[in-house]
Parts: sequence; C-alpha cells; structure tokens
Amino acid sequence: MSTLQPAPAGLQLPGAPEIDGLTFRLATDADWDVIATLLTRARAADGVDEVRTGADLRAEYEPLDAFSIGRDVLAAELDGSVVGLAVGTLAHREGALNAETWGTVDPAHRNRGIGTAMWRWTVDRLTGEAEADPRPGPRGLRSFAVESEASDIALLTDQGYVPIRHGFEMRRPLTGQLPAHPVPDGLEMRPVTDAQHRAIFAADNEAFEDHWGHRVQTDGDFVARFSGPDVDTGLWQVAWDGDEVAGVVMNAIFAVENEALGVQRAWLEHVSVRRPWRGRGVAKALVAASFEALQARGITEAWLGVDASNPTGALRLYEGLGFTVARRWHAYGRPLDRPAPAGWTPEGKSHS
Repeated sequence: MSTLQPAPAGLQLPGAPEIDGLTFRLATDADWDVIATLLTRARAADGVDEVRTGADLRAEYEPLDAFSIGRDVLAAELDGSVVGLAVGTLAHREGALNAETWGTVDPAHRNRGIGTAMWRWTVDRLTGEAEADPRPGPRGLRSFAVESEASDIALLTDQGYVPIRHGFEMRRPLTGQLPAHPVPDGLEMRPVTDAQHRAIFAADNEAFEDHWGHRVQTDGDFVARFSGPDVDTGLWQVAWDGDEVAGVVMNAIFAVENEALGVQRAWLEHVSVRRPWRGRGVAKALVAASFEALQARGITEAWLGVDASNPTGALRLYEGLGFTVARRWHAYGRPLDRPAPAGWTPEGKSHS
C-alpha cells in the first residue's frame, strides 16, 4: 500500500472559472474517502442509487497497472473542500488507444465551468501521454454516463463526443418461486478455493475477448478482482468440465451500500461462458444457482449490467430469466484530437 503523501501544490488550469477560494490539485492516497463521499452525493443527485466507500474504490483502482492516483485524479477544492473530480487513464482496447475519462462536480457547484476546466486539463495531459505511447492504433476519447446523469452528458456533448454504444442495468426480484436450470450433463458446480483463482480469472478473461471494450487483463487486474472489501468467492458460481472452467458468475453483495439504501441487493458480475461451452445452457444454470445462493443470504433483488449488442445474446437470456431494465447507460467517444464528425465510429472512420 502506498505511503500517505501531503497534498501537492495547487495547479493552474487554463480557462478555469474565477471563483473565490477555488483551487486545483492532484489527489493523494489520503483522498479515497473524500472521493467516495463526493461520488456518492453526486450519484444520488443524478438519481443513481450507488454508494461508494474509500476502501472499495482503492481496491478497484490502486492495483491497476495503468493507474496512479497522484497522476490520474485531479481534484477541485473550494475553500478547502473537494467539490470536483476528474479521472483520466489510457487503455488499449480492440486495437485502439483510448483516453478514458470520468468525473463529477458537487451538485451545489455545477454549471459554473469547474467540470469543463478539469476535463480540458485532463485531456491535455492524456494527449501528451498518448503521443508518447508506443502502442499501435488510432487514438480516441471515451467516457460513460447513465441516462439520468444530465450534467455529464451535457459536458460530453459540448466537447464533441457522440454515443457509440449503449446497454442496460437490469433488475430481478428474488422473491417467490425461482427458475430451476440444472447444470448441463458432464459439468459440475464446485465451491471456489484459493488454488482456483488463477484458472477462474483466466477463463473469465478469455470469455470476454470477443466482447466490445475488452482489454488484456494483467496481474494488477487479478489483484483488484480478488482484494476488494466485498469480495466473497463463496457467493461465486463456477461450472467446471473436468479441470476446465466452463463459465463463471462473480456475485457480489455491497454491504455498506445496502445498509445506506435500505435494500437487500446483489450484483451478478462477470457473467461469462467460454466459447466451447456456449449454447448449452451453462449461463442459465449459473444464474439460477446464483439466485438460489443469494436468496439464501437474504437478498431480495438481483442486478446486473449488460451490453445491448452483446454478441452472445445476453440481453435475451436475462429477459428470459425475469430481469427487466432499470436504467440505460451510454458509452460516448470521439477522436482524441478533434470533435467527432458526422457518422464517426470508434475505429476512426465515418459512415453515411
């Protein structure tokens, strides 16, 4: 774990609004709880019932090879309180180098130019890093927003992004009779042991290779996957064919979030089936087993995220298992060096 460092000296952001007491600096390890608090408050204002903690954010980001909080997280302070965040990293996906950004501004201080100034500074930094990066392929910008995050969408639209993909967060009650889908013949479900972690991680990575937005996973991703405060592999459902992992569902219950929101909710994360076992009902069996395990823990609703254009037909599968759409998300993109022209695609081409 990184040693706590004092906050660095203030940064000058070109075009920043002239607001008394407003300063900018790079974040430090001491900021994780502050980041979580601001993010949770902003999400609530945007109608997104998500509660983050400093511990889970640290576990999600700190191990990643491409992330450094003292380089990649910009904070805005007003009279000493953090009121804005901008995060930016580089990721190589599908043959393209993407400068990926996200951020938020305290709802009480939106529409004052703070977020735009932070976005511009972050993109300028990432542009320099992308120019020096030897990885091949076109350069682009990418970000995500839930449909209710109006301020985020307005900023992205103003800066020349266009929607390039969409998907859904889906919900299913776990009350009453649950569907029964036995594991296909020749496969079996086994409890997860520490010795299986690498095999499960590798199988999940392989299964997502043909999905949109995939990037090669590293040891940093492995650490992040297994080290979060809410990671409970006893909830995971894994189908085996001998010594081969056929499919996985990495179920998660976020205890702090559930308590804060007054819900009993779980997320079905990383629902994946490797190619040789697709089309045999493995995913249905894994999800049905997840329902049973979660209901036994007192969970009353299951959630998951899905790409609307998932190549394996996941959306139809989840609808058939009783999930309904709770909210929609969009991925937005543009070329790194200019606003997206009409018909732009992430591959850097235009179409009519």
